[in-house]
Amino acid sequence: MLKASAAVIKSPNFSIPTLSSFHRQAHSTPLSSSSSSSLIVSNFKSGSPLQRLLLLPKMSTSFHSSTEPRPIPPLSAAYGDQAPLPEAPAKVLRRILDSPGVHQGPACFDALSAQLVERAGFQYCFTSGFSISAARLGLPDVGLISYGEMLDQGRQITQAVSIPVIGDGDNGYGNAMNVKRTVKDFIRAGFAGIILEDQVSPKACGHTRGRKVVSREEAVMRIKAAIDARKETGSDIVIVARTDSRQAVSFDESLWRSRAFASAGADVLFIDALSSREEMKAFCEIAPFVPKMANMLEGGGKTPILNPIELEDVGYKIVVYPLSLIGVSIRAMQDALRAIKGGRIPSPGSMPTFEEIKETLGFNSYYEEEKRYATSTGQVSWQRASSNTYSSQQRAQDDTQQRGQNSQDPVVEVLTPDAYYGPDGSKVPFAGIWSRTLRIKITGRDGIDKLDVRIPAGFLEGITNIVPALGGVNIKELLDDAAEELGGKLLIDFNDAMGDRIQVFLE
Repeated sequence: MLKASAAVIKSPNFSIPTLSSFHRQAHSTPLSSSSSSSLIVSNFKSGSPLQRLLLLPKMSTSFHSSTEPRPIPPLSAAYGDQAPLPEAPAKVLRRILDSPGVHQGPACFDALSAQLVERAGFQYCFTSGFSISAARLGLPDVGLISYGEMLDQGRQITQAVSIPVIGDGDNGYGNAMNVKRTVKDFIRAGFAGIILEDQVSPKACGHTRGRKVVSREEAVMRIKAAIDARKETGSDIVIVARTDSRQAVSFDESLWRSRAFASAGADVLFIDALSSREEMKAFCEIAPFVPKMANMLEGGGKTPILNPIELEDVGYKIVVYPLSLIGVSIRAMQDALRAIKGGRIPSPGSMPTFEEIKETLGFNSYYEEEKRYATSTGQVSWQRASSNTYSSQQRAQDDTQQRGQNSQDPVVEVLTPDAYYGPDGSKVPFAGIWSRTLRIKITGRDGIDKLDVRIPAGFLEGITNIVPALGGVNIKELLDDAAEELGGKLLIDFNDAMGDRIQVFLE
């Protein structure tokens, strides 16, 4: 039994019915909105295009007050002495669908990319079968990835974030009974929503050639089976009904199927690969109280790319960006590999520092939480290395005392800034290099400086880490020859395989 209840947001100038209040009665959620949010919607609709664009980020990120991931309450919260557990993902997603404005959802392909989406402040995200097939298998999205692989990847994604995730359920991996199993397992995996399509097997990306769909009756039965699976599990997962019949059959056929999906109880409607803004508008006018989903396939898909303001004007509620993250990842890796093959590492501006990488992956948070479980009995204290090279001398003295206590400990020679002793116990000229600095400069073929850094001259490995092309150069011998010279000296000057000029100065 379908129930239409158009909630209204009131403002001094007009009223807007929300698009997503059309749900089954058991899942109908009234929209509550404060006067301040009503004013935002009013300004957004009535302002100039520039004002509306400036207002959009506030609306799309208003669900979270911070771009940082929401902390997950401890297990003790379930026993009443802490804050209540987070809401079910499906409930959060339904509240997003019931809120004003259009809502953007980038598509992720693994746990890390999902975490980056959440930290960027997005309210929800999608999984992309296209991207998961590429990242997990290195294969095209033509039905080669299996149900188990998609489910496993999805489970890792939902466990890594606290925002709702809409999963790519492909065609349900079989008939209506397979669809029921797929929906139930997606619910157990923690998904807030699932996209189900009407393609035959093997299925493929909707913007590629040769699309084929099942019959009308079978397509509708898949959605009904998904609704039944939801009822049987007592879940509230959002069912996104997708049809690929626009490219496989005709635009009229895709409209017919979308209406039938709405009648069957789908929560969101999605026609993939629409070819014009006029088709997008006509689609959004059918079943007006069921939210519509847009697919902004980047880089040259069949559907016109519209900005969020235009998408809302057309009538869309949610929008997915399926290739942005996997696309820029591919290009960044290709650029990095070209740099390494040319004898250098990627430029500092093209990648985060090691400290930034550790912060992104949660090392610092792990260290802080680790302190909560530190014990005093039988604890071994590990001292983290200091970045200050002059602290190594004191550690060398401690190591000497420990070696005297235990003859089985390995002998470790420590390089200090004061002196370097050879095997016979005599000092070698390299000791004075610790007070000098190496300047490494790379100038591109176009005359623009690509790199200009300085490091302590004693860290020879640091040079080859920055410029691998220097790995075959006997830098120590050059430093030995220049150890007694005062002032700056050019040690190395050559062009690498990429045509860039590499220079090393001793200062």
